Amino acid sequence: MPLAEPAALSRVAPPMPGGPLHEQDWQSLTFLHWRVEPAVVAPYLPPGTRPDVFDGSAWVGLIPFRLAHATAPGFRPLGPIPYAGTFPEINVRLYSVDETGRRGVVFSSLESSRLAAVSAAHALFGLPYRWARMSISTSASGVISYRSERRGAHGFGGRTGPHSRIDAQPLDTDLSHDPLAVFLTARWGLHIARHGRTLFIPNEHDPWEVRAARLDFLDDELLAAAGFPRLASRAPDSVLFSPGVHTAFGRAYPALR
Repeated sequence: MPLAEPAALSRVAPPMPGGPLHEQDWQSLTFLHWRVEPAVVAPYLPPGTRPDVFDGSAWVGLIPFRLAHATAPGFRPLGPIPYAGTFPEINVRLYSVDETGRRGVVFSSLESSRLAAVSAAHALFGLPYRWARMSISTSASGVISYRSERRGAHGFGGRTGPHSRIDAQPLDTDLSHDPLAVFLTARWGLHIARHGRTLFIPNEHDPWEVRAARLDFLDDELLAAAGFPRLASRAPDSVLFSPGVHTAFGRAYPALR
């Protein structure tokens, strides 16, 4: 059976089967992205998915932000998890499309400052979270500084692992409807490999407010640790900022026909 064409890009989330299972806020996000050949990212995608491309290129993202007010899967009515439900995060992510044309995100790694969140994400979803020392701060001039240092090579303690240090300045130019910005941000779910199957976890939120941003400083080892050496040694091809969204996730279901 021929592969379906990728679904049309949309700033508006499609209906989420079964309704929300848990929710969280994403705040003060900077999106750094590099163009790469699709063949570079293909080996890192779950079975049954292929690189999603824009302008002939696949894209590797480095995304620092604050995750806040997270609820526990299945316990959404109880409200946000105290302490462990809010933390800085930096993820390395790729862009995928499955056999049905459904577009998604694939996470190569995710840094978190909360060990409880790391352990839960591993156990429940098999996501490659890593425990790290992290901080986010904003200067009087509006520059946002993100800092992360992994606790051990694999993020479960031990000698210092890879680090990431990013300074970015949000700008005023609105790029919410820019085609590349929509491709990189309006992703309505993630593909994961779990117990021999490829699953899709849907999410929904209001349309992104996306602005241009300026990268002032980058010292990163997370891209190389995820399998993409030398990217951090050149300027990213896209730098974006968003103040954030409130998002909800649904139940995982098989991604393949």
